[in-house]
Formats: sequence, C-alpha cells, structure tokens
Amino acid sequence: MSDTDQRSVSMRELTVRGIILGGLITLLFTAANVYLGLKVGLTFATSIPAAVISMAILRFLSGATILENNIVQTIASAAGTLAAIIFVLPGLVIVGWWQGFPYWTTAAVCFIGGTLGVMFSVPLRRALVAGSDLPYPEGVAAAEVLKVGSRAGEGAEENQRGLRTILLGSLISAGFSLLGAMKLAALEVSKNFKLGAGATGVSGSLSFALIGVGHLVGLSVGVAMFIGMVIAWAGLMPALTAAQGLTGPVDDVVGMVFSQQVRFIGAGTIGVAALWTLLKIVGPIVKGIKGSIASSRARGAGEVVELGERDLSFGIVAGTILGSLIPIAGLLWFFAQGGPIAANPVGVIFATLLFVLFVGAIIAAVTGYMAGLIGASNSPVSGVGILAIIAASLMLLLFFGRNHSEADTAALVAYALFTTAIVFSVATISNDNLQDLKTGQLVGATPWKQQVALIIGVGFGSLIIPPVLDLLNQAFGFAGAAGAGANALPAPQAALISALAKGVLGGDLRWDLIGYGALIGAAVIAADEILGRMGKLRLPPLGVGMGIYLPMSLTLLIPIGAVIGHFWEKHAERSARPEFYSRMGVLLATGFIVGESIFGVLFAGVVAGSGSDAPLALVGESFEPTAIIVGLSLFVALIAYSYRRTRRATESV
Repeated sequence: MSDTDQRSVSMRELTVRGIILGGLITLLFTAANVYLGLKVGLTFATSIPAAVISMAILRFLSGATILENNIVQTIASAAGTLAAIIFVLPGLVIVGWWQGFPYWTTAAVCFIGGTLGVMFSVPLRRALVAGSDLPYPEGVAAAEVLKVGSRAGEGAEENQRGLRTILLGSLISAGFSLLGAMKLAALEVSKNFKLGAGATGVSGSLSFALIGVGHLVGLSVGVAMFIGMVIAWAGLMPALTAAQGLTGPVDDVVGMVFSQQVRFIGAGTIGVAALWTLLKIVGPIVKGIKGSIASSRARGAGEVVELGERDLSFGIVAGTILGSLIPIAGLLWFFAQGGPIAANPVGVIFATLLFVLFVGAIIAAVTGYMAGLIGASNSPVSGVGILAIIAASLMLLLFFGRNHSEADTAALVAYALFTTAIVFSVATISNDNLQDLKTGQLVGATPWKQQVALIIGVGFGSLIIPPVLDLLNQAFGFAGAAGAGANALPAPQAALISALAKGVLGGDLRWDLIGYGALIGAAVIAADEILGRMGKLRLPPLGVGMGIYLPMSLTLLIPIGAVIGHFWEKHAERSARPEFYSRMGVLLATGFIVGESIFGVLFAGVVAGSGSDAPLALVGESFEPTAIIVGLSLFVALIAYSYRRTRRATESV
C-alpha cells in the first residue's frame, strides 16, 4: 500500500455529517440552477462553491479532512448538475401534455436517469480520468481549492501565497459581477450589423470565469473553439441571413437565424464529432471495463487493491443498470396511457429500453469527454439533448410513421420528450461525474466512496427539482405554453427540443442543416488527423462543434483565456521554479471561476426572492453606453492587474 493510500485510510471521508452538509448545500444550488436555467438557458457548476462552503463550515468541527470536503462538493455538484433536466422536462408543459410536474414521476425520471449516469461513468473513470490527459478544468480547479484550503493552516509560504492568489481571483471576479448586477458595468457587449447582403454580429460576455476556463483547458481547445466561432459568425451567419433576406430589424434576423439554423448546423457537427470521439475512446472504455472486472475479482479474492483503483464492483454496476430497466419500463407504460402507444405498448417500450440503455451509454461517454475537454459548465449538453430527441423521434417514426391524427402526434411528441428526459438525466450526471472523479483522483479520494456520494447527490436533487419546477410553473409559466403570461420563463432549450420533436414527427425538420454540420464535422476530423500525424497543434473536433453551436458571447473569451494561459505556461518554463509558477496561474484561474460561481448562487437567490430581473440595479437603461465603456476598460485592466500581481507574488518566493 502506498503512502497516499495509508494516509487516506486514516482520514475521514464518507461521513454522516458530510452527507447532511452536502444535502443542505444542495437545496440552495439546485433551486438556483433550476431558476437560472429556465430564465437564461444556462446553469453553473456547483462543485467549487460547494467545496468553499464545506471548508468554511467543517473548519469549525473537529477532524475535518480534505477527503470529507471532497465528498460534500461531490454530493452538491451532482445534485446541482441534475438541475439541467430543465432543458427537457418543461417541454411537456410547453406542448400541453402536462399541466404541472407530477412529483413522483418527475423525481423518478431524475433519480433513475441520474443513477444510470453514475453507473455508466464507473468504467469511464478508468478510460477518461485515470488513463487520459484531458484537462478537466473545473475538476482541477476544485482540487486546487481543496488542497490550498486544507494546507492553509500549515504556515507554508507557498500555500499561503496560493490561498491569497485564489482569494485575489475570487474577489476580483465576484466584485466585477456585483458591478454588473448593479448595472454600473456591462457584463456583455454585443453588436449585430449588416455584412454585404447578409448580417452577422460580435458579442462577448465580460466573464472572468470564462477567462479562467480558457486558461485551464489550454491552447488546442481554445483554438478549436475560435475556429468554430469564425465558421459560425464569419461564414454561416452572413450566408444564411443573405439567403433569407434582411426583412426586419438586424438584431431579430441575426437572433432568429442563429437559433433556428446555425445551432442546428452546430448540432450536426457535434453529432459527427461525438461519434468520432466515441470510436476513438472505445478502446480505453473497453480497457476500463476489463480493469473494473479485474479489480472486483481481485478484491473478492482478498487481494489488496490500491485505493485509487477501488471503484464500485462490476457486479453492482451491471446489476444496477439492468435492474433500473424495470422501473423505467413502468414509467414508460404509465406515461404512454391515453396515446397510440397504449394500444401496443410492448414493442415500443422494449425498443425504448434498448434506446435508453445504448444511447445512454454513448451519451455518457460523449458528455464525459466534452466535460473533460472544456468543463461541465461550458459543455453543450443541450446539443446532446438535440441529438437524443431526434433519435427518439426517429425511433417512434419507425413504429408509427406520420399518418396519424393531431392528438396522436401530440402524444408521440410527449413520449419522445419523456424518453429524452431519462437519457438527458444520464447525460447531465455523466457531464459532471467525471469532473468530480478527477478532483477525487487529484486529492487521493476513494473512487467507490465518491460514486456512492454521487448517487446520494442524485437522490437529493431528485427530491428537490419537482417542487421547484412546479413552483416556477405556477408563478411564471413557460413561454410557448398555453396561458403563459408576459413574465413567463423562456425555457429556451426545452422550447427548442420540443420544436425538434414536432419537426421530426410532423415531417418539417431541416435535415439539410444537420447534414451541412455533419460535413463540417467530417472536414474538421480529417484536418485534426492530418495535424496529429504532422506533430502539430491538434484541433479537437468537438471543440470546433461547440464553437459553432454555442453563442459567441460564451465562446469568445475561452480562446482569449487559452492564449493568456499559453503565454503564462511559456513564461513558467523559463522561470526558476516552473511547477510553482504554473500552479499559481492555475490558482488564479480557479479564483476567477470560484468568485463568479459563488456570486451567481447568491444573486440567483436574490432574483428568485425579489421577483425582479435586476434587483440590485442602481441606474437605468440610459446609463448603458457608459456601462459598456466602464465594463470593457475595467475588465481588461483587472485581468492585467491580476496576472501581474500573481507573477510578482510567484517570483518573490
């Protein structure tokens, strides 16, 4: 047994107080994520804020350890991430099939799908975490937060400086977000304009968290996302707007073309890139499954297995996956009552179970890889949801075709959405799990204990999400649903996925756009392989697809952060202490993510409690031009100051 294993054995890890604390933190983060996701279409990773809160509380209790804090953040992050189910489930209200969210049905969809996501991620841990060089930006950042927090009391100068660096980045990031919430500084700058016969736009979120993510993911991913962004906004957008014609305000045309055309092309690119990525990682996944079986057999035979290799046993994983098919079948049968499926449910439900099993496994691998590439917060899980709803709808077409009544079409659309919701729960959890397992690997955690904590987190989230969804539906409603008022929540992804199901089953989906995206994906894959054989900088195809699919406001700063991080690492290589220099850059980037994440949680609570979109605003819309100047100037100045101060702190040790 290694020294790390011996130390870990003697440390608290999966404790009752840690589980309770993780559950309490879950209440806050899950509710905040549900509200923000329905309001603006984005959710935030909760692992880092949970780790910070856990350390602050457990510090006052005896015997607190880094591993116990890691379990708390694991529980809270799993529950918070499960809130992304709001990208699908509100679609059932939007299409009129549900009037609210049946508690136990909604909770069961979240829990069973989330548990499947945990099970699928067990062999993926060996393939994509232990045996991979993926950056896992948020997983690495969370590990650095835990390490610095646990060592801060030891008095080591390096650790003290590391803690101060995280605090510096956090305060600057949170402070700038506060100015944005007050409307004193713009948090996003955008301008749409005509370009020849068409139109396009430029936009960027003034987000320190995105700069931090860019620093952590590295130059290769940053360049890939930049190329995807250029394809979308310098190529596709002008061409598609010109073909459609500029009828109406430029802002409206650009917004509509991006959401209804460019994103579908991006989804096609992501789909092809995801399939290619899956083919490339099939070998490591199979190796991971074999390793899991071998480890289970070794433990069963009484052999000592290193802590870092102790996953849940293969028998538990396989048994849970197969056993979950029974309640899923029950949910599907119950849901299908009153529609065309009820007349002959056996064949459709059996096909759906196979769909959930195999497509869920594929999506778990793809979303886990994407999270490893650019982080869970920025991973376009909704793009995977698009592919899943198309596949589910095509499956139903094989059974029923298109010759059916409007009522039957509505029932099939609802069934496709319900099936996708189960698969989407798998995707959201896999998108988060591997980040947490990466954190655990870096701090010396026991994998099976983390995997148990992930299931506990899924349970907490599943209990909380239904009443929050029901409350928001009753208070605001969802745009596009019958009776929705002026203050209805947009629920953008749910509306898009619902429209896709209607398009496939109704016969009016733009397959040509998805096909164009697939061709772009194939070209990028070829370019990436050529660059790899030449020994040049690689071009991750998923990165390019995400650059096309995501709004420019979310992608522009990631390449900028990647360039900053690249030059920081180059300077680190020439320094007297390269590892320490590099680590301080990671800690500053971590601080950027921490500060904005924690402020996002607090601000979401204020918004939800006040019922106002801008409860902290001190000025009106007339101040916006000044706020843009202040925001841009201050953003650039604070980035320069942060890195300069961190460099001086590093060089003075």
